[in-house]
Amino acid sequence: LLGAGGMGEVYKARDTRLDRTVAIKVLPQHLADKPELRERFEREARTIASLNHPHICTLHDIGRQDGIDFLVMEYLEGETLATRLLKGPLPLEQVLQYAIEISDALDKAHRKGVTHRDIKPGNVMLTKSGTKLLDFGLAKLKQAAIPAAMPVSQMPTLSQNPTIEGTLLGTLQYMAPEQVEGKVDEIDGRTDIFAFGALVYEMATGKKAFTGRSTASLLAAIMNLDPPPMSSLQPVTPPALDRVVKTCLAKEPDERWQTAGDLCRELKWIVEDGSQAG
Repeated sequence: LLGAGGMGEVYKARDTRLDRTVAIKVLPQHLADKPELRERFEREARTIASLNHPHICTLHDIGRQDGIDFLVMEYLEGETLATRLLKGPLPLEQVLQYAIEISDALDKAHRKGVTHRDIKPGNVMLTKSGTKLLDFGLAKLKQAAIPAAMPVSQMPTLSQNPTIEGTLLGTLQYMAPEQVEGKVDEIDGRTDIFAFGALVYEMATGKKAFTGRSTASLLAAIMNLDPPPMSSLQPVTPPALDRVVKTCLAKEPDERWQTAGDLCRELKWIVEDGSQAG
């Protein structure tokens, strides 16, 4: 057993036919019991399997055995970005490298019509070869199992466990305003771009872009407040990177970067411009 969360348990396993180590994700019963969710999941899994990108975790196979649904994925050695962030912010060079890799992966997925919906440090693996995005498409399944607009009064409070998986709370700090409001029809690639902005903000500063002492105050921050400029927390942040992240975190999708490809090119320009300035 490697880990467990709201989307099931992950095991390290041996593929005896191809003689390789793999990761097997077993889907939880409450999702597997719903035929419409399972059918849609299999359809999405086919799309995810076609996402051949060096920074997206490869999906090898899906299956069902003795009533248990499972995924067979590439086994990755390393640590999650969430674990790395416990030590504090990342060096600027790493922030830019990882940001370029993740935005390029998102661009590939979005072009295939796949929105991740759950970009967060726990879904980014840091390996020797760079970053790997995990759990593509699973977030859609997770969201379908939760009422779209859950009243604040019914949400668990932050003090219970701010990292509960499988609930709206688990990823709330990286959710775009349209997700928080339950506007399912408005969720697209720009929703991922908002979460990506929150991710880069945290990598660069070591602080979450949005915080609150309760679920209600956190929701209010996401909907109404802009986080302090990254340069105010980390003076070495290039002004151009501050602007890129601020655009990602715009409340209205139309005011964000419209594609992850444009975002990736902008980040590459910052790296090139910085090296020339140096």
